[in-house]
Amino acid sequence: MIGKTRLTFIAIGAVALAGGIYWSQSSSPTPGAQTAAPSPAQAQRNAAAARPPVPVNVDTVQRGPMPVRVDAVGMAQPVASVALKTRVDAQIETIHVADGAYVQAGDKLVKLDSRQIEAQIKQTEANIAKDNATVEQSERDVLRLTDLLGRGSGTQLNVDNAKTQLAAARAVLAADQALLDNQNVQLSWYTLNAPITGRVGTFTAKAGNIVRAGDNTATGIIATIVQTSPIYVAFSIPQTSLPQVREALARGHDEVRATPQGGTRTANGRISVIDNSIDTATGTIMIRALFENADDVLWPGQLCNVRVTLRVDPDTISVPRSATQSSQNGNFVYVVENGIAKMRPVKVGRFQDGRDIIIEGLQGGETIVSDGALLLIDGARVDIRKGAQQG
Repeated sequence: MIGKTRLTFIAIGAVALAGGIYWSQSSSPTPGAQTAAPSPAQAQRNAAAARPPVPVNVDTVQRGPMPVRVDAVGMAQPVASVALKTRVDAQIETIHVADGAYVQAGDKLVKLDSRQIEAQIKQTEANIAKDNATVEQSERDVLRLTDLLGRGSGTQLNVDNAKTQLAAARAVLAADQALLDNQNVQLSWYTLNAPITGRVGTFTAKAGNIVRAGDNTATGIIATIVQTSPIYVAFSIPQTSLPQVREALARGHDEVRATPQGGTRTANGRISVIDNSIDTATGTIMIRALFENADDVLWPGQLCNVRVTLRVDPDTISVPRSATQSSQNGNFVYVVENGIAKMRPVKVGRFQDGRDIIIEGLQGGETIVSDGALLLIDGARVDIRKGAQQG
């Protein structure tokens, strides 16, 4: 020790490196000296490189044609539905079909007791026969009196009176004929035929029950017939999809597929009706697609999963939905290069069939992490699970 000066011992060591030898010394910090700190990005890369490899599943970015679809939930609706009611007060005599039967237009369904109207028709027919006899007699009187007048043995007054009686007889005949036509129309009301082809529901009244005209209650409907072939499926789509739907409809590329919920069979149809206004409360518009439904795949009131194919994009880039991650800066995926996972920002256009459609950030063919991305950071090493590579 010299005076009050403290000697600091310096330890000098030789450290061999791959390019030679450099000298390292450890000493007390020199006043004014500063140590350079690594950048945040470099620190993250250093941390990622120091971590053990993360086991992940990978997939390949797909590029190629892909259809553009709109998926919705719809409900099957009959094109026509007719409530069967009586137009006369009568008793049900016979029901000719079973509950739930499939009927053709014009098939006889219900026969009402028509004995009263049939008796009235017979009475009118008898009156018509009497009227015909009166007309024939009046015509003979006119001929006879006209002949007598020509011989100078009759008067013009008698001829004119005979012609008046003939006109009156013919008027009575016409009135009774009109009455008969009216009664025949009423007689037809006692037989209820199917107005449309479809499936009849349950008959609310059976043989022996009295049905009344003008009964607007539920019991006044004898049965309901719904048309099942063809049939509508009604569904709503977002208003943002309306322009694409209209374009597809104009091109004739408006294929619609409907699959009943809980079923496996699918029906194919076409867009038939687009509603004339958008629902402002939901921002959707109602569309009806028409299906032939000859094999009764769709049933009225049934919920269906609906898929509308609008077009096919020839060059589309897509990744599994599980590969896309979200952050404050937007969406991204991890691209695997030489065993290193690198963060790649992407822009997602839409979602379809379990895949995200990428419109910016990928070219196709890249290997991306499809499972295990939550454990990754940018620059992390990965261990691809055996059999996880997907094409």
